[in-house]
Amino acid sequence: MLGKLIHDHGGLEGEPGSTGGLGLLDMETTLQPAKQLRNVEGTLMLDDTPVRGYEIHAGLTTGAALARPALYLGHGPDGAMSSDGQILGTYLHGLFESPAACTSLLSWAGLRNAQALDYRALREAAIDRLADAVEQHLETDRLLALLDSNAVPA
Repeated sequence: MLGKLIHDHGGLEGEPGSTGGLGLLDMETTLQPAKQLRNVEGTLMLDDTPVRGYEIHAGLTTGAALARPALYLGHGPDGAMSSDGQILGTYLHGLFESPAACTSLLSWAGLRNAQALDYRALREAAIDRLADAVEQHLETDRLLALLDSNAVPA
């Protein structure tokens, strides 16, 4: 989406054809039938901060912007930065879950003295709050009995 064009010759995401992107990076993406999905680790090129997350994409991106990768992952470069350093794009999901990477990106975006967040701890706390609410407001034993009585024999 950050590039000039997105090509979908096979009609994977709608009518076959090409659609204009935002044009913020000098690149084009061609959608492919095979989707990439893998856990990866690497380095954020802004300041060599370690990153980890997962890639999920169904395209092949080409263009001059890729000469300035945003990240280096175990299998090679990923994403791009604009020549003026104002735009960064990557296929890496979960990039902000690392406190160090989040702080680095916020600093790059102009926020100085950003307070590091521990995303994993926040997620666990949210799951615990949800579990407490379910336990408090639902009759879980009764719900489980209903589910069990509706079970389909194997």
